[in-house]
Amino acid sequence: MATTIGIMDSAYFVGRNEIVAWINSTLQLSISKVEETAPGAVACQLMDAVHPGMVPMHKVKFDAKNEYDMIQNYKVLQDVFNKLKITKHVEVNKLIKGRPLDNLEFMQWLKRYCDSVNGGAATNYNAMERREISKGGKETNKKAAAPSQANGKSSGPAPRAHASQNTRRNDAHSTSAPQRNVKSSSNSGAHAHDEQITELKVFIDSLEKERDFYFSKLRDIEILCQTPEIDHLPIVGAIQKILYSTEADPAVVAEAQALVMQQNQPLALSPIDEISEEKPNRPEAQKRKSIDCFEAFDMGSGSRPRLSDISDVQYCDSPLINY
Repeated sequence: MATTIGIMDSAYFVGRNEIVAWINSTLQLSISKVEETAPGAVACQLMDAVHPGMVPMHKVKFDAKNEYDMIQNYKVLQDVFNKLKITKHVEVNKLIKGRPLDNLEFMQWLKRYCDSVNGGAATNYNAMERREISKGGKETNKKAAAPSQANGKSSGPAPRAHASQNTRRNDAHSTSAPQRNVKSSSNSGAHAHDEQITELKVFIDSLEKERDFYFSKLRDIEILCQTPEIDHLPIVGAIQKILYSTEADPAVVAEAQALVMQQNQPLALSPIDEISEEKPNRPEAQKRKSIDCFEAFDMGSGSRPRLSDISDVQYCDSPLINY
């Protein structure tokens, strides 16, 4: 299902123009920008199109202008998600700000979901009739119907006129042609500027999103390095040196590598440690001397040493005490 699609899914590669065209054809609207879906009413009706009767359209506000009314629309949408057991998390605080990238991604996901339900086809769905019961729905229908009526009038057959009238019209057309060309060129230029501004907004939003992502990763690394169990390690000091460097200096990386190399070098024993390691061998040497002294008594007399001869042991560096 579309509720579990990843960020690299093909749904998120659908362009803005295609999304806007899909919304207009499905709901019989005349929006020109994807940010116009920020109030949430469009998302509610798209869910009503694929699940007829599931959305209480009388609670949807197409005339929502402030954040409170927009949040009410998203509450209606969230209730529908809960009824359908859809686990999609809706970032309302970002959507109601009208940022192009956030609203584009949400509409891309919604299109993917609608396509997964009955192939995205809303059979026998009258969008204008359903919108009539909504708050501000009638005004929205009038706005949507105005462009279609204008297109119908312009495409209708023109009445016949006399030759004199045609001549007058041609003369008037010849005089007003430069003015019309100027207006059309200015309109096309304004439209091109709007497109460029929208693209720049989307690009800036994507850069900010990427910046926040990497900053959060660096913050996690910083918190990990501050753990008392590992903050004394040289590798942690090297990481902190790179994190807290204020300039892009290659010497900082070299110093961090030097700290890591110091950790891998074997530690040299101090003279005190060497003496402490030799101390356990002393009693063994003294014990060996004592045994040699007793053996000397045995070899000289052929018998065990007498108690009276015990005083001579001290001359063999024995640890025994002479009383």
